[in-house]
Amino acid sequence: MSFMNKQLIRAVLGVALVFAVAMPASAQDTKVGVVSLQAIVERAPQTKVVMDALREEFAPDERAIVAKQKEIEDLQAKVQKDLAVMGETERRNAEKNLRELGREFERMRTEFQEDSNLRQNEEIGQLQRTILKEVQDYAQAQGYDLIIGDGVLYASAAANITEDVLNAVIANHEAASQ
Repeated sequence: MSFMNKQLIRAVLGVALVFAVAMPASAQDTKVGVVSLQAIVERAPQTKVVMDALREEFAPDERAIVAKQKEIEDLQAKVQKDLAVMGETERRNAEKNLRELGREFERMRTEFQEDSNLRQNEEIGQLQRTILKEVQDYAQAQGYDLIIGDGVLYASAAANITEDVLNAVIANHEAASQ
């Protein structure tokens, strides 16, 4: 299914949802809220904690990559300086060493990127699930009948409860930290 078809289906479903909510609202009061999960994830203190922990977890690997890059640069500088006095065999060995170091550096960098991305996706996924649970808890506690998330084209300030939910997420984080 193409991207445009998916977007069209989402828009149609969104409009249908609005009408479905609006009809019963005339018969009874339905409390509806809109939340931007992305905004909450970006601004939640838990996100900073997770990102700091990931930076600390991968700092040794990052230092090793920087050291390997420095080693390559130093060897290149030495080879350039000594190129005029090197014999043919010595020059070929130096070039071979540089190629091997370059391959090892690329391998280290690729592994680092893959491992880092995997861990970041795991942690962000867990964080999103936690925040989604907090949104659900907030909605139940405040008596909301329906909370709409991403894909909303318009929400009035009264319906947009993102800031209220974010404040609850922050308060829960601070309470858990103490």
